[in-house]
Amino acid sequence: MNFIESIKNRAKSKKMTIVLPETMDERVLEAASIAMKEDLANIILIGHPVSDKFDLSKATIMDPATSELTEELTNQLYELRKDKGMTLEEAKRLLLEDYMYFSCMLVKTGRADGVVSGACHSSSNTLRPALQIIKTKPGVLLVSAFFLMVVPDCEYGSNGTFIFADAGLEQNPTPEKLAAIAASSAESFQLLVEKEPVVAFLSHSTKGSASHADVDKVVEAVKIAKEQYIEYRMDGELQLDAAIIPEVAKSKSPDSDVAGHANVLVFPDLDAGNIGYKLVQRLAKAEAYGPITQGIAAPINDLSRGCSAEDIVGVIAITAVQAQNK
Repeated sequence: MNFIESIKNRAKSKKMTIVLPETMDERVLEAASIAMKEDLANIILIGHPVSDKFDLSKATIMDPATSELTEELTNQLYELRKDKGMTLEEAKRLLLEDYMYFSCMLVKTGRADGVVSGACHSSSNTLRPALQIIKTKPGVLLVSAFFLMVVPDCEYGSNGTFIFADAGLEQNPTPEKLAAIAASSAESFQLLVEKEPVVAFLSHSTKGSASHADVDKVVEAVKIAKEQYIEYRMDGELQLDAAIIPEVAKSKSPDSDVAGHANVLVFPDLDAGNIGYKLVQRLAKAEAYGPITQGIAAPINDLSRGCSAEDIVGVIAITAVQAQNK
């Protein structure tokens, strides 16, 4: 059984309610239809679906303009944000005009378990309402994002399954943030793949083979991570080949118990992570699920704007599994 089939089976075992606010995108409507047909989740659609090509008969469709919940959610959003200067009128406007706010309020009030958005909106449009309403998970330094990569016919990682982080959100993390991203990513790998995470901090250097401030940042992150997150196997700085290929690891980092075995790859910045996942997705024909967020108090997941309907179905299933373990 491959990774996404396993995730779908877990989603089916305890159905959660997932909100899809982008009813203006046919890919989202097709994904909703597939997810309900496969019994992966209960689906709430916000707004007016732009197409009747797909079977949405099992979905709950909510229009903020006519919903009986809008007044109640308006008052609750106002109470949440009034200390930040939000007025009652602004709260109502946001709920009526920005469906992510309505979706996040459904999660905040326990009417839904997670949200999947981003097919036709930016990451900031997706995540801003989540951070304002649902906020970060207690004890977590920052919200970050990863892609779950499934590489076909691959002997590396966990049978070709990897987490690439941060590949979607944090532009240029400090050493402290890089260490926190590694810990969150290890936890996410453990939850979703159900295998031991083996975490490599990537660099253009392996164990001092190059000298640069960028390398120093990764070295410091590894030091912090090993002190604060002792429950995980982590090491670095490692070049990509030393991190995942045992033969290379033997020559470049023979004393590391991570080198050659990594399945969680922590990139030094967003440029490297985003370029890396897209290279593997396009050239190795890998399945790329994400960007999946971690560190929010409930699962609110972003999508790549180049996603397919099947990609969205996969993220719906992943979001459901995250919600089961919230």
